[in-house]
Amino acid sequence: MGKLYETYKEMGTRNLYLISKMSKIQFVPKILVTYIKQMGNILPEITLKLKEDKQLPAYSFMQTSHHLDDLIKMMITLFELMVSLAQKEDMMLKFAHNFQKLNRRINGLKNIIIPELQAEIKKIREILEEVDRENFIRLKKTKDLIYK
Repeated sequence: MGKLYETYKEMGTRNLYLISKMSKIQFVPKILVTYIKQMGNILPEITLKLKEDKQLPAYSFMQTSHHLDDLIKMMITLFELMVSLAQKEDMMLKFAHNFQKLNRRINGLKNIIIPELQAEIKKIREILEEVDRENFIRLKKTKDLIYK
């Protein structure tokens, strides 16, 4: 922003605007999006290529600010950083979405399925204990019948 401000100050906004419109013709952006699978997520991999025509700049060196070349290089770097940031943002959003899904599953297990299974286990234990008591009484009665 400092370079942009200095360029505005030395050249004026109108001149810089005209130069930016004329320079737009020199750069042809190509964006290639491929998808890769990483840690269970399908993530985009964005490649930005700025194809630059090998022409002279759209401005003269005599009437422009010396900050303009630095500003153009910084803008190219800014676009590359923005693409990288967009990739990371998308990755974080997908990981957050997967985390929410996992969290819902964990809560479902913790609050619904595990208590239901514990109740079923308790019922089965009670039934087994009842059957064991009945068998014990049956065996005792048969023993009494045999010894009488």
